[in-house]
Amino acid sequence: MGIFRRVILPVAWLAIFAVIAVALVKIAFVDGMESAASEPAPLAQVDIPVVPATRATVTNTVQIKGTVQSDAAATVRSTSAGKVIKVFVDQGATVARGDALFQVKAERAVTGAPSKDGTPPKPVYDYFDILAPSAGTLQSLSTLVDQQVTVGEPVGKIDPGTYTVAGSVTAAQQYRLLGKPGPAEIALVGGPAPFQCTEVTLKNNASDDGGTGSGGSVASGGGAGMGVGMAVAGPGAPSQPEEGGSPTGTLSCPVPSGQQVFPGLGATMTVSAGVAPDVVTVPLTSVKGSVKDGIVWIAGPGGAAAAPEQRTVQLGLNDGSVVEVTSGLAEGEQVLEFVPGAPAVPGPMGPGQVAVAPAG
Repeated sequence: MGIFRRVILPVAWLAIFAVIAVALVKIAFVDGMESAASEPAPLAQVDIPVVPATRATVTNTVQIKGTVQSDAAATVRSTSAGKVIKVFVDQGATVARGDALFQVKAERAVTGAPSKDGTPPKPVYDYFDILAPSAGTLQSLSTLVDQQVTVGEPVGKIDPGTYTVAGSVTAAQQYRLLGKPGPAEIALVGGPAPFQCTEVTLKNNASDDGGTGSGGSVASGGGAGMGVGMAVAGPGAPSQPEEGGSPTGTLSCPVPSGQQVFPGLGATMTVSAGVAPDVVTVPLTSVKGSVKDGIVWIAGPGGAAAAPEQRTVQLGLNDGSVVEVTSGLAEGEQVLEFVPGAPAVPGPMGPGQVAVAPAG
């Protein structure tokens, strides 16, 4: 009896505890893993939002960074061949267009018969004034008295003393500025009050044909509802969004005479190329394409869960956020907020949403 209590009973209890421990391990790990493996994977919730076509006013404005630049000097070329006999102005003088700069003497060919005593006819000379091709400061003039010059020979330069504000534009910005840019309002930091600049020009860098279509240039016409604001960027100026892409064109505007500016000043040009009031609009994210023709996806009868209908629409102005739909879509029609394939933000399930099983 003493052996039973001292030896056999403790061993029996150890065996019972070992069986209980093995059972608990099996329940906690093995059975749990089998149960988890047998249950289907939960569905991931993917939000596919839709938005209605709404009426709004679209103001097409584009922000372009530029600089103030000195206009190139005009080249003075001799318009007659001959010998320089007189120089009328000195280097550094202010001249107007058409002012005489120097005079050339040219011998005229004589075909008359010699005199009775055999003396050849006396030479006849013509005198020509070479005129300034433009107004400004005579930057240089290389002609000297008795120097022979030829037609078209460059002999000097005239600095116009004028300036232009110019900045590069991307392809996306050029598409938004297909209409004529309007007049410009230029504001200089620490300078005079804002002033008007009327001759705004948009030119494609890859073309020199001066046309007005794709690859050409478009000059301002001062159309109604169009305008350009130009403000020199300075410390504390708010940062402005820029449209990506490599520069494909240049927007420029000559500074009116009488306004004091300095070359190299940085500028921000805010260009307005039209306003479309009370028009049907959708977000740009809903449209494939942003100029003239585009494609939207109409939500099905059951919302975004149903197969969407692809539809071609015609587009007007856009402000970088929403775009005008000129035809093909009615106010209130529901469209997918994002072009199919664009990422959407997952969120809680709701009306018009679908659930998709996760990959893998």
